[in-house]
Amino acid sequence: MAGKTAFASGVVEMLKEDHAKVKGLFEEFESAEGQEQAEIAATAIVELEIHAELEEKLIYPAIREAIDDSDMMNEAVEEHHLVHVLIAELKKLKPKDEKFHAKFCVLSELVKHHIEEEEGEMLPKAERHDIDWDVLEAAVMKRKEALMAKSSKKSGTKSRSAAKSARRG
Repeated sequence: MAGKTAFASGVVEMLKEDHAKVKGLFEEFESAEGQEQAEIAATAIVELEIHAELEEKLIYPAIREAIDDSDMMNEAVEEHHLVHVLIAELKKLKPKDEKFHAKFCVLSELVKHHIEEEEGEMLPKAERHDIDWDVLEAAVMKRKEALMAKSSKKSGTKSRSAAKSARRG
């Protein structure tokens, strides 16, 4: 069992890195203006869509199967549903629209709350259970790479964070 638990850190660490990245984008959004704010919002939306798909299709099913807490899992799925609703509404608005900023701030609050619950309750609980973390990590990383490639093709540009990393390196 110790071997399987060691692999949990790969999936959990990836999730925590994604969470930190999105929280950072939400912070950047608040201090930015105009076109920069629109770019930050677009990047955050892409990051959230990729992250949500990984959780919904791969991570949550594995956790749900291992732990006996359908209330917690159902709440997480419903929070994801609301994130998808807000993202769909944001995509219909122009960043200059007065509702855009308010809606993005609501998305930020919802996601931050969701992250607190995941990192404070769900992930620690999951790590105590016998999940085949190495198989899950391989599937998650493969799917994440495919989603990121698809996303960059769709936008025709590097993501904002990739561009930032390239400038630093």
